[in-house]
Amino acid sequence: MKRNLIRFSIFVFILFFTVSSSLTGVHAQSAKKQGAELEKAEIFGDIDTTSDKQTTVIVELKEKSLAEAKAKGEKQTKAALNAARNKVKSQTVKKIKKAKVKQEYHRVFSGFSLKLPASDIPKLLAVKDVKAVYPNATYKPDDIKQKSVMLSKDTYHPQMDKSAPYIGADQAWRSGFTGKGVKVAVIDTGVDYKHPDLKKNFGPYKGYDLVDNDYDPQETPAGDPRGEATSHGTHVAGTIAANGKIKGVAPDATLLAYRVLGPGGTGTTENVIAGVEKAVADGAEVINLSLGSSVNNPDYATSIALDWAMSEGVTAVTSNGNSGPKNWTVGSPGTSREAISVGATQLPYRKYSVQFDSYQTAKVMGYNKVADLLSLNNQKVELIEAGIGQPEDFKGKDLKGKVAVIKRGEIPFVDKAQHAKDAGAIGAVIYNHLSGEIETGMIEGMAVPTIKLSKEDGEELVQQIKKSNRNAVFSFKLDKELGETMAAFSSRGPVMNTWMIKPDISAPGVNIVSTVPTHDPTNPHGYASMQGTSMASPHVAGVAAIVKQAKPDWSTDQIKAVLMNTAKKLTDENGKRYPHNTQGAGSVRIMDALHTSSIVTPGSYSFGTYMKDKGRQTKTKTFTIENLSSLRKAYQLEYSFKGKGVSVRGTKRVVIPAHKTGKAKVKVMVNANKAKAGTYEGTVSVRDGEKKVAEIPLLFIVKEPDYPRVTSVTVASGLKYGTHTIEAYLPGGAEDLAFLVYDENLEFIGQAGVYKNQEKGYQTYQWNGMINDTTALKPGRYYMLAYASTKGKSSTVLTEKPFIVE
Repeated sequence: MKRNLIRFSIFVFILFFTVSSSLTGVHAQSAKKQGAELEKAEIFGDIDTTSDKQTTVIVELKEKSLAEAKAKGEKQTKAALNAARNKVKSQTVKKIKKAKVKQEYHRVFSGFSLKLPASDIPKLLAVKDVKAVYPNATYKPDDIKQKSVMLSKDTYHPQMDKSAPYIGADQAWRSGFTGKGVKVAVIDTGVDYKHPDLKKNFGPYKGYDLVDNDYDPQETPAGDPRGEATSHGTHVAGTIAANGKIKGVAPDATLLAYRVLGPGGTGTTENVIAGVEKAVADGAEVINLSLGSSVNNPDYATSIALDWAMSEGVTAVTSNGNSGPKNWTVGSPGTSREAISVGATQLPYRKYSVQFDSYQTAKVMGYNKVADLLSLNNQKVELIEAGIGQPEDFKGKDLKGKVAVIKRGEIPFVDKAQHAKDAGAIGAVIYNHLSGEIETGMIEGMAVPTIKLSKEDGEELVQQIKKSNRNAVFSFKLDKELGETMAAFSSRGPVMNTWMIKPDISAPGVNIVSTVPTHDPTNPHGYASMQGTSMASPHVAGVAAIVKQAKPDWSTDQIKAVLMNTAKKLTDENGKRYPHNTQGAGSVRIMDALHTSSIVTPGSYSFGTYMKDKGRQTKTKTFTIENLSSLRKAYQLEYSFKGKGVSVRGTKRVVIPAHKTGKAKVKVMVNANKAKAGTYEGTVSVRDGEKKVAEIPLLFIVKEPDYPRVTSVTVASGLKYGTHTIEAYLPGGAEDLAFLVYDENLEFIGQAGVYKNQEKGYQTYQWNGMINDTTALKPGRYYMLAYASTKGKSSTVLTEKPFIVE
């Protein structure tokens, strides 16, 4: 749920500097390095080291993994790595009596997962040859909403979804490239390998189940006592390689399934890394991870594992996340330095405006099919008030053929529309819960045509309904027909610390129809429409399989670069090109990638930060141009960076013989006396005569980056009455931090506490439930707002849902 917090920011800023600088009622629990001994290892993430509760962490060793050593030209063997790991394990269990080693890693990550009392983690940090400790983070699929579209047999056709042909898959098939002979690993919730459309893609060996530790990586069926049934991995697998009633991007690819997300679609770092290790060991040439976390950090364990998998010749493709449209919202493993991170696009669609009585703020929020929208046009319909759109809000109400009027809050817009449809409604009106209009743009995949209103118009509409004035007329007008556009939910970069551009590339991810399990042998043909970067990533994984078949000798760097070099640049509905951190290099196009005669690497580049207060600062990057043709080529290069005080120069012409490579240098200079603070975008355009070979996205940041100083806050009640745990993620730490409490109507109650000089990463606090250290919070539902400031910039974030005080 997204909220407009502008009205809080000024108030919080003033409040913060008028309250006590000591943290009253809240006690920090984050681990601090104490003495030189603990400098030997670094701790990342959300780990409360004051608790005696058993927790699992990921331990990284200084001893290099097989992939890292190989990439650095160093000798390493599995036996030597095992010996080094056993030595650390032995030291660990001597220092920590209750420690228990679980998963062990050696191929793409050097270390093991360890279960131990959290309070013993400082001892673990002091163990010789331990490099870092990471939390066993929770991962979930990067999809937005599943809508069941179980279809009758007479409605099947070979290309049910338009997205694969849109990016050129059908043309690749006609050229003889279908992914045949290429192994693609699906690291997900498992795959229904018995599905009729996927049977052909699996051999006798299906993969591995890291959740149940067996060789049956099937989806979680309904009725599993541990949690809900899953279907996500099967949908992803179908998008990559379905070959039956519907066809995926690479229909002849060989699939391997690795179940790392269990019942309910959740899993942890230890199994995700184990899945990557297993896939690499089993000879996968492409791996897809349509999963993620909210942590924008390039150095989390999963991102590291993908980096080294790429070095082993395995093309790793991962979803970029669904927390857009703001910048800095990409999460691990989409933050990987080397893997291909994928954003989501929406295929061409029509944009409509609406006239709804006298309500001036009425706008079309979203719809699924144009026919559904037009069926409401100029028709008198009855309106039914339905609370906030939870299933219980529809009970006892006749919604059949009517339009639900719903207040914003607590659950996603798409869920509100789906619940309205489930109740029989043919449309929905959603009004804001804060003053003003709902600021989101077009929401893709709404189950019924949905109109949005401001808080004021919505409350007036509800009053009219209560007065029995329930009839309304909606008049729709086609404003424009749009081309392929970026999905609003698709996460944006850049990546913290590396300042890399993410996503790398984009692909269709809205309303994608693919395979899902039915777990019914008499009716095995299951299909559903889903959306998210989870659906975009397997499109690119399928493309990578096709390119690997066509160019079996290409490296992962070449495959990544060629997909980025040949991507189509996208523009928004106003014709303005999307920023680099929104679309990456653009939307993937198979045939352009297959037909290219040149490759420029890397496919994008960030020059990082320019921090000087005075004078000039220059940074240089070398790009490699590979001539794949049998002819000598002369390449022309042009550079573009907009901004006062910024200059760029570099190689203007490179002549490269057939089947050889050449180099081009780019220098970007920033004059600190003239350049304003901010993020700057530019490009390197490479041409072969009149033909553009590539347009490489470039980025740099002047002065302190504007990343959010706090990105998440949660509140959980403890076992002891009146105790609460507050967790906040501080990407770069905070000089000042405040926790403020609001009631469920977002009226300010008071402060839970303030704190100074917090370290970066997840921080955990214990709160005694007192407001301003004087008054106990009464039973009820509340929101917590976190305010953080560092290096002259501040941010606020509100809990996604209310927390309850009993």
